[in-house]
Amino acid sequence: MSGLRGQVALVTGGGGGLGTAICRMLVAEGATAIVADVRGEQAERTAAALQAERTTLDAAGSASPLVLDVTSERSVDEAIRTVAERHGRLDILVNNAGIDVTLPVDELTVADWDRILDVNLRGPFLLARLAFPVMRQHRNGQIVNVISTAAKRAWANASAYHASKWGLLGLSHALHVEGRGVGIRVTAVIAGGMRTPFLFDRFPDLDPELLQEPANVANAVRFALMQPPGTVVPELMVLPMGETSWP
Repeated sequence: MSGLRGQVALVTGGGGGLGTAICRMLVAEGATAIVADVRGEQAERTAAALQAERTTLDAAGSASPLVLDVTSERSVDEAIRTVAERHGRLDILVNNAGIDVTLPVDELTVADWDRILDVNLRGPFLLARLAFPVMRQHRNGQIVNVISTAAKRAWANASAYHASKWGLLGLSHALHVEGRGVGIRVTAVIAGGMRTPFLFDRFPDLDPELLQEPANVANAVRFALMQPPGTVVPELMVLPMGETSWP
């Protein structure tokens, strides 16, 4: 195969923001992008829009929707089995789904904490746990965990988010160690702020000029995925040039 052409990729949180940008990149590179999202209608709209863009992009890839709740072991199991049955393989898993609740620690409920950790950390574990055997069959597979600068520094009112992203960075490196021996490459993409609803819905006064386009981060994901056999990028950081709170 040339580049990503013909590969099958599952992208969580694919219905919007960075997830959609990653799916668009995959389709442009000739891959089959499975737009997985807990919001079924959003996944369908995004997949349909990407399919409609194929002519404009002159892309050989395709997009299809999949309803997936990353916090549910049953939903994850069904999703991995569905992909394997429909396509006979799973080459790429992008753990992109993520949430946050912006509150001081003493106002954060236990339910909030559990939900953030479930989506941001438990979900990638569940997906990697079931993707590993499928990828191992072909001694070929790549897992990209979309993390955040929240795994490298801290700010107020994001204790659960920090805990989940620091944990995901550790999980990603652990998977990297386990995956190398069985032909599975694992990359942690640490992304700075992006022009997506994830930020603007909570911080409407953010200056867009200080953020980066999600397509730029999708290109960083592409870089990690396009490494030649025998090479892996365990960790990659991509920041907006206007980032003011990072050295």
